[in-house]
Amino acid sequence: MINVAVLGFGVVGSGVVELMDQNSSKIARKAGSPIKIKKILDVREFPTNAYSGMITGNSDEIFNDDSISIIVETIGGTDAAYKYTMKAFSKGKHVVTSNKELVASHGPELLACARENNVNYLFEASVGGGIPIIRPLSQCLAANEISEITGILNGTTNYMLTLMKNEKLSFEDALKSAQQKGYAEANPSSDIEGHDSCRKIAILSSIAYDEFLDYKKIPTKGISSITLSDIENAEREGSVIKLIASSKKTESGISAQVAPAVIPKNHPLAGVEDVFNAVLVKGNAIGEAMFYGRGAGKFPTASAVVADIIDIVDHMGVPRKNGTHSWVRQLQP
Repeated sequence: MINVAVLGFGVVGSGVVELMDQNSSKIARKAGSPIKIKKILDVREFPTNAYSGMITGNSDEIFNDDSISIIVETIGGTDAAYKYTMKAFSKGKHVVTSNKELVASHGPELLACARENNVNYLFEASVGGGIPIIRPLSQCLAANEISEITGILNGTTNYMLTLMKNEKLSFEDALKSAQQKGYAEANPSSDIEGHDSCRKIAILSSIAYDEFLDYKKIPTKGISSITLSDIENAEREGSVIKLIASSKKTESGISAQVAPAVIPKNHPLAGVEDVFNAVLVKGNAIGEAMFYGRGAGKFPTASAVVADIIDIVDHMGVPRKNGTHSWVRQLQP
């Protein structure tokens, strides 16, 4: 039996707990061992439910429990999440996360610490929600020289742009709808100003090009200035507006940006609508490959988190490859 603790019982954290409960038999077969959620860390009060007995507000109950070998971090942000991740490594516990901000900000340092403590740090869910993209980039496409990545990496903004195009809603009304459906936070700036997409393209680029890319250096513009008039003008030209995150590797280095773009309707990304995401990867052997699916949401993201848990359990004691070894090397003198 492998025991797991989940830090944060929000949308993604609760999704991980529920998914592991619902699919426990299938997950055990895939992992080669039963896996159990033993503890959930959250300081908030919750209505009584099937998982109430697992919830604690005392992190020592998790980090001082030697029977817990895997930590799932779904807190978000870079403060408590960073502290708890480093503490997990020091206790010899593997960590799986969906936290793109933490990976984009502290990836090399956290990977180095994990390596020093002979544990794994996996983050498939940090980009693209339920779309498998990090593992394919680092393993399935490992024989390729990747030269370009282009994608729609934020479900909230893609949903809003879809509403503006299909239902002729204003930006403000589209945002209101996204918030009502739970796709956008009360403070939506990370999504609508492009910061979420920026962190994701930084992570993908770092893996694809074998060189850590600092997201703070990526020119980023969101969709807050896009009007219904802009959408209609694009429509008349046979085009659509999408928030595009892209990067290229050239002889002079890596260039990346996030910005709204007018793309023709025959472009592979033009038909990606609603909360769906898509990533186009160009390699010298594969040509162009496209990864498509739900880029956010409770269970799509939880699916990617649980896949990382299964990977760790199935290869317990073996360092997992996620294409980030160069990130660690860059920290070394």
